[in-house]
Amino acid sequence: AKAVRLPGGYTVSWVGQYQVMEQAAKRLELVIPAVILLIALLLYFNFKNWVEVAIILLTLPLSLVGGFWLVYWLDYKLSVAVAVGFIALAGVAAEFGVVMLLYLDQALIRRQARDALQNWHDLRLAVIEGTMLRLRPLAMTLTLVVGGLLPIMFSHGAGADVMKRIAAPMVGGMFSAALLALLVIPALYALWQKRRLGLR
Repeated sequence: AKAVRLPGGYTVSWVGQYQVMEQAAKRLELVIPAVILLIALLLYFNFKNWVEVAIILLTLPLSLVGGFWLVYWLDYKLSVAVAVGFIALAGVAAEFGVVMLLYLDQALIRRQARDALQNWHDLRLAVIEGTMLRLRPLAMTLTLVVGGLLPIMFSHGAGADVMKRIAAPMVGGMFSAALLALLVIPALYALWQKRRLGLR
């Protein structure tokens, strides 16, 4: 449009679907940082501890890897619908992390109450106990969410293309978010508690 020479009194502007997409993209530039900030504040109000907030926020991008992989594999371009799917996935991944940390905290408190937290080995047992208690609820959540979204991924008809682009990041990302909650978050938690408690 910039290369077109127009006579005086004429202008060129984008309208229609392209204009709507541009406006939505500008809104998302404000919404996404606001959502991350809101998640951080809510996490802090829950844990009253910035280290646990940092564990969740630093691992959050890793949980989105599965979503990026599936979007790439399906050859979907980044759009507003895909961005909405990633925002929803970030919320679920944060919930996975929050509940995992709660289970880990409870397992640690139980061991401390029994005076069974004397060394690094005891801490590892507490982390394994908390992770194992969380395994079944997490597997149930994963099965329900993916099971609910798979029909959308195979649907046809009016609006199916948009719905598929919202569902794709969530379907792919649920698996990476679950693996992260079961493997990475407990490991980071154990290392942090080892240092905090001075265990060997």
